[in-house]
Amino acid sequence: MPSAVRRTSVRASRGVLAGWRRSSYSSDQGGSCLEVPDGHRRGVLVRDSKTHGPAVIVPDRVWAAFVAAVGNGGLPS
Repeated sequence: MPSAVRRTSVRASRGVLAGWRRSSYSSDQGGSCLEVPDGHRRGVLVRDSKTHGPAVIVPDRVWAAFVAAVGNGGLPS
């Protein structure tokens, strides 16, 4: 895994971190969907929407570069 990204199990002080959301482009048809929560202070958390297991923490600057690349068509298909 790249050094800028690390895998972690995320919990709030009293239970599991709430507020995970999925893109409106995702469907419930069992595809490859990711979820992200609001309000995490150490970067952007990303997890698989099917398993709700551990999350990957992506630093804000890395996430911004990823989103920009997706928006510009800069990622291979």
